[in-house]
Amino acid sequence: MEKIGTQAEWIERAKQVLPGGGFGNFDPSVFIAKGLGARVWDHDGREYIDYLIGSGPMLLGHSHPEVMEVVFEQLPKGQTFFANNTLAIELAEEICNAVPCAEQLRYVSSGGEADMYAIRAARAFTGRDKIVKFEGGYHGMSAEAQMSLAPAKMVNFPQAVPDSAGIPQSVADEMLIAPFNDFDYIRSLLGEYGDQIAGMIVEPLQRIIPPLPGFLQLLREEADKYGIVLIFDEVVTGFRFSYGGAQELYGVTPDLATLGKIIGGGFPLAATVGRKDIMDHFDKAVVGADRWLMQLGTLSGNPVAAAAGLKSMEILRRDGQYETLRAFGNRLISAVTKALDEHGIPHRVVGDPTLFELVFTGRDVRDYRDVLQSDTKSSNRFNAVLREQGLFKSPGKTYPCLALTEDDLTKTEAAYKVAAKALAEEMSPAV
Repeated sequence: MEKIGTQAEWIERAKQVLPGGGFGNFDPSVFIAKGLGARVWDHDGREYIDYLIGSGPMLLGHSHPEVMEVVFEQLPKGQTFFANNTLAIELAEEICNAVPCAEQLRYVSSGGEADMYAIRAARAFTGRDKIVKFEGGYHGMSAEAQMSLAPAKMVNFPQAVPDSAGIPQSVADEMLIAPFNDFDYIRSLLGEYGDQIAGMIVEPLQRIIPPLPGFLQLLREEADKYGIVLIFDEVVTGFRFSYGGAQELYGVTPDLATLGKIIGGGFPLAATVGRKDIMDHFDKAVVGADRWLMQLGTLSGNPVAAAAGLKSMEILRRDGQYETLRAFGNRLISAVTKALDEHGIPHRVVGDPTLFELVFTGRDVRDYRDVLQSDTKSSNRFNAVLREQGLFKSPGKTYPCLALTEDDLTKTEAAYKVAAKALAEEMSPAV
């Protein structure tokens, strides 16, 4: 199809029909027209190396030929049915084989939905109402998730701060907020409220912040002590950190987990997975009408998404895939560290080789407040120069993918040097 109008013209058209001129996800001034491998092109034809990759799902790169082949095979057979299909059953079997906590699953269309149902399942299973969430943790757009995600105002824990208008105070009253990686605080919080808490939801890697050694193990032990459902939000880390996700990598098995992004191969698909006795609450015949957790969705278990997810997972099972991904990440981390160190710019590279980001600070980063106190002006400037140099990424994450080539990596290393030099020049006092 012939492109009509420039990107600038499309920006103005978007402002007429979309609040803020965008979808609410990313910089609305950028219109992506095409993606192939580890590259994307905007509407005006500018080419970028893609470290956003759709906010994570395109681990194999855009339009992987083997994934496209199975998608094209399914499309003439039907797009969606609102009924069981064999592809989604096969995918469920593979997920349950791969993910340590997964005995059964329920499909949804987005990670946020999966998180919402996980929280609801914890309440149904325990008969309790309160939920523990860690400050700065992202769990979608439900009312519970929109508590203390990105608060600008620091309040005393465990008070919840709504991130959105339109959320009743009653929701905040049932949320308990804790600092990530704080062993003593979580022990104290659970000691006070343990018998009232249904679930504790956590990103094993919180945005980009790794758990301190033993922290996830502590959450497991404390959840067992008080009969709390431990939920790992693995929408980002699932099938990225390792084939079994962060729970496999860190050696801690939750009661429930949420998956998305990679399991749909670039199409809308997510799942709540976990122990059968908890998942039984989705089955009225097992638990009865009073304890049944209603869940349905028009596109849940979509066969096109299931086909793409199955093929993506097959490719990820091949020898050397995760070693390659981590090698790419380690090379990028080494390059950006060297570029900034050469100019004496204080920073920390935070995260995992499969998902990381720069934080401009001279102190270790353990939780959300450490990130909040970092030099965001330098971060914004550094990322702006990277964009000018042809790197496409979010302001807060770098997602390596398996489609990266030697040329991509070499150009990225050069872009890091240019951005570090530009930042150093701006930080130097005028003579």
